[in-house]
Amino acid sequence: MMKNSLQHIAAKVNIIRGMAVLLDSDLALWYEVETRVLNQAVKRNIDRFPDDFMFQLSKDETQNLISQNVISSAQHGGRRKLPFVFTEQGVSMLSSVLRSQKAIAVHIAIMRAFVAMRQHALNYEALATALKTLEGKTDHRFAEVSKVLDALLEQKQQQDDFEHRQRIGFKSMLLNT
Repeated sequence: MMKNSLQHIAAKVNIIRGMAVLLDSDLALWYEVETRVLNQAVKRNIDRFPDDFMFQLSKDETQNLISQNVISSAQHGGRRKLPFVFTEQGVSMLSSVLRSQKAIAVHIAIMRAFVAMRQHALNYEALATALKTLEGKTDHRFAEVSKVLDALLEQKQQQDDFEHRQRIGFKSMLLNT
């Protein structure tokens, strides 16, 4: 695996159908096997891979990944078949199907990456909650400041209106003779 394996793995995670998944081609690269070999091993043990562990992408999902440059299109030497994707549980099951030292090492790195991503998500959620609480407190204070400013502006407007209105009454003119 690469030097910064956690960041590298996390960068390859896609959210598809509401699940965090890894492409079969990325996994095959890390396990140092061909994608077709990985998929053949999975097909030989298909009972270990229910739909929440692994599924094949639809044409639309594949097109979406191609448009995001996650996978290359068939016309540029890329995939000719719809790819499979694996959830965290599917990746865990893969290590038992492939049974090699490399598979064990890759599995450990991937599990660490998923744990780190979950921890990051929890930290983000805690930060979002804290910001909402702070926002509520500051909104209340800004509302009070706004009321005071409105009152001062109204008072100033009344004072300006009083000074600018025309006086009622007589003007006396003294004649200089």
